[in-house]
Amino acid sequence: MTTATTGEAPPLAGEPDERAWAPPPRPRPRFATLAAWGIIVALFAASIWSMYELRINISSLVDSLDNARLFVSRMFPLDFPPMAEILPMVWETMSIVILATALCVVLAIPLAMLAAWNTSPGRGARASARFLIVLARAIPDMVLAVVFFRLFGLGGLPGVLAMGLHSVGMVGRLYADSLENLPSGPHDALRAQGAAPLQRILTGYVPAWTPHLISVGLYRIDINLRTSVLLGYVGVGGIGLAMANSLRSLQYQRGMALALIVLGICLAVELLSGAIRAALRGKRPRARRWLGGSSAPRHSATAGPVGAQPSPAHPVLRPVPDSAAQVQPRLSPPWTATRVLRALGCLAFAALLVAAWFGARIDLGSMVTGVQQLPATLSFFLPPATGDILPSIASGMLVTIQIALASTLLGAILAIPAGVFAARTVYPHPLLNTGFRVFIVSVRAIPEVILAIIMVVITGLGGVAGTLALAVGCVGMLGKLVADSIEETDTRVQEALRAAGASRTQVFWAATVRQVLPAIVSHVMYILDNHVRSATLLGVVGAGGIGFLLLNAARVAEYDVITTIMIAILATVLLVEGLSVAVRRALR
Repeated sequence: MTTATTGEAPPLAGEPDERAWAPPPRPRPRFATLAAWGIIVALFAASIWSMYELRINISSLVDSLDNARLFVSRMFPLDFPPMAEILPMVWETMSIVILATALCVVLAIPLAMLAAWNTSPGRGARASARFLIVLARAIPDMVLAVVFFRLFGLGGLPGVLAMGLHSVGMVGRLYADSLENLPSGPHDALRAQGAAPLQRILTGYVPAWTPHLISVGLYRIDINLRTSVLLGYVGVGGIGLAMANSLRSLQYQRGMALALIVLGICLAVELLSGAIRAALRGKRPRARRWLGGSSAPRHSATAGPVGAQPSPAHPVLRPVPDSAAQVQPRLSPPWTATRVLRALGCLAFAALLVAAWFGARIDLGSMVTGVQQLPATLSFFLPPATGDILPSIASGMLVTIQIALASTLLGAILAIPAGVFAARTVYPHPLLNTGFRVFIVSVRAIPEVILAIIMVVITGLGGVAGTLALAVGCVGMLGKLVADSIEETDTRVQEALRAAGASRTQVFWAATVRQVLPAIVSHVMYILDNHVRSATLLGVVGAGGIGFLLLNAARVAEYDVITTIMIAILATVLLVEGLSVAVRRALR
């Protein structure tokens, strides 16, 4: 979560805001601000043009109502498989998701330590780590899954590797940013005691960093669960593969029943991870406990008056013996009841990983064989295809960009009002705020692939389905970001205007909007960045764009075409991400 005025992470609960020691921000050049708003205006115009090119209008949506009624009639009654079939599919999916998330966390932690300026050994290491994080985030997991299927064959391993490596991009970035925002007091104290650099990081930063590590990992489980459903279209096992097979054979009753099961799993995982993250924020361990000290001062240079009774003003302070003064502070946490419970939790998590390994049906033999055949497999992907395929790839990439732009505009039109009414500081009515919060959470729980499948059936193949699916899915994420940003504004400004006699509407436009506008623009740019990635994948289910070409190339084993498509996607994603980062920094 970021503050509405600065875009930076707020201080964690229970911790002082000790970021004064960080390098002061440079003054924002006026030219950068004007350039950022120029980019925003150009993107807005491009979004309007994209909607026109994709033929997204009221008449086309009205014409699709008959298809919607026909789809609903063919969907019911839902055909749920027996519980003996559902449980193994669900466990296989969750096993793949758990292993993929564990892999990304293991890889992201050292990358984040190298990427954070307060733990990196040098600028070269920091730049290299940041590049790897951006690269992992830019390559879609769908492309990685196709490559790993060629290496290791069918099974859960390609899905674990694809989602795990792609997740390093987001998780590594969040880990590095949170590490840079940690208080430096424990680290500086250990350095004064002569601790080694690695010891200072593990003891001075990691204890305070651990709750955020767990929180981001839980959040990524939610995202990977949704992604695993989409990867079922390229062969990743579990409930996503079963749903894809049912919908391909037009068994809508079975396919939508499985989609409803997926929706329930996503909602349950999101609620559980949200509750755990909230508990972690509320019970954050203090660094001094991990250092083995107490919260009270050990000695003071001055004492109270002679013969005075103990009181808050004049406590009786006894000098510390010389022998005790020579004792070095503990550099490892003591074995308390809390630490014992934490150790038992780690053991339980390790047991879960072992169970997930067998649940995902990882074959070590195929893994070893795939690694041995890596040079031969790479020869199928190189050199990239050129010639007649380039116009088709360029056309597909253009449709993907149009889908991302149009869906971001439509989603913002729907999400911003929902976020405003969900914020408790604008219209403080419990029923209104709670109703919109529940609506936002409910929409966010629906995987975009399910929305895309429904839209493809209703509106037909093409970019309209992808645009509508991403626009509806945008309400969940952007609505929450807008609501949180509005609630984080400085309410003293609103109260001052209210005291001067301004109406609620005047206070909203004059105070709230002026404070939150940079944050909303930053959030919209972040959504556009995500929609470019999502639009490349939703084409797999027929929602238009480059994903359709990617799936066809994978089916006919045209691996050189896959390489060319991957290069086109990578270049587009990096360009859009660069624009997004530049705009967010200029308006911060």
